[in-house]
Amino acid sequence: MTVKLFIAATLDGYIATLDDSLQWLFDVEGEGDNGYGAFYETIDTLVMGKKTYDWLLREQPNDWAYTGKKCFVLTHQQLPDTDSVKFTDEKILSELTESTEQIWVIGGGEIIKLFLENHLVDELQVTIAPVLLGTGKPLFPSGNYTEQLQLVSSKTYGQFVELHYLVKNNH
Repeated sequence: MTVKLFIAATLDGYIATLDDSLQWLFDVEGEGDNGYGAFYETIDTLVMGKKTYDWLLREQPNDWAYTGKKCFVLTHQQLPDTDSVKFTDEKILSELTESTEQIWVIGGGEIIKLFLENHLVDELQVTIAPVLLGTGKPLFPSGNYTEQLQLVSSKTYGQFVELHYLVKNNH
């Protein structure tokens, strides 16, 4: 199993405004799909939180973006699974650790924190947008985790800069 974080953030470390807007992301001039397509081809399974799932449904109500991939939504609510999504709680983490799949932790911040606190993140690809929000939803909420990272590469996509790190001594 390899767990990857692939996400965009503002220069001051936010992944969304306080009201969950990502307009800042779409206002920045990128290049092509900013590396998303190449990354997505390497992924078997996606894990996201319920807030991220709800945001996706609001933004694309008739078009599930991740058809063909296994998708888990972590939630404490008891919800019926769909053709595209399995709703589960954090107990799935132990199941995932025995997997040989490439797993994408989409977000949001609390899900990222959960994976970091359990030392399950192997790689981070964080694309930085030249935007300062001043406040918002943090990429890395405060938590009980410490990781040492090794820079593998950096790329630019228009105004975006992607930083690709491996987690050192993970597991």
